[in-house]
Amino acid sequence: MKILITGTSSGIGKGCAEFFLKKGHEVYGFDKNAATITQPGYIHFCLDIRDKDSYPELPPVDILIDNAGTQDGNDIDVNLKGTISITEHYGIHPDIYSIVMIGSASGHTGSEFPEYAASKGGVLAYAKNVAMRIAPYQATCNSLDFGGVMTELNRPVMEDKKLWDQIMDLTPLKRWMTVDEAAEWIYFMAVKNRFCTGQNILIDGLEAGNCNFIWPDET
Repeated sequence: MKILITGTSSGIGKGCAEFFLKKGHEVYGFDKNAATITQPGYIHFCLDIRDKDSYPELPPVDILIDNAGTQDGNDIDVNLKGTISITEHYGIHPDIYSIVMIGSASGHTGSEFPEYAASKGGVLAYAKNVAMRIAPYQATCNSLDFGGVMTELNRPVMEDKKLWDQIMDLTPLKRWMTVDEAAEWIYFMAVKNRFCTGQNILIDGLEAGNCNFIWPDET
């Protein structure tokens, strides 16, 4: 199958792309940064998902993974509006098989930077909207709403023992998800799942049961 994944140069997006490639799929990757994957079957497009004029012409994709996101003050434009633009352009067509949007536990709890939490809350609602619209094609759309994942973006707390200990105190499983685990969830919901749709699936090790947001003091 042909898979389009946004945000493939690092973190969950890169891990997800590598997982799909390992399973024998063809992957198109979008990222504002240069490619970090050189495997056969991977085609990289360096672009900003907010820039609709930069979208390349692609054959109809079977699966769309909306993963690209940021926490830099452009959260609404990238995480929400960018996801909507990509999905409307590449995901809504009769041959679509599935769409997976990467939400966040903060979309359920509100516990994060305000604009980030709002952007991910919007993604959760948009996933339900898309699910209704592609259901006539027998296609599914869900959001996977992860809590902590061991990625480069989370190093400010992962490498601060005091903050990390506070987070682990709030996390019943006493660990965060790995990128490989995230990729396995995405693959399952995108490829194996054929009936669950329109759902916002919270996968956070029960961290949302203690939803305090911990981050370094930047003052």
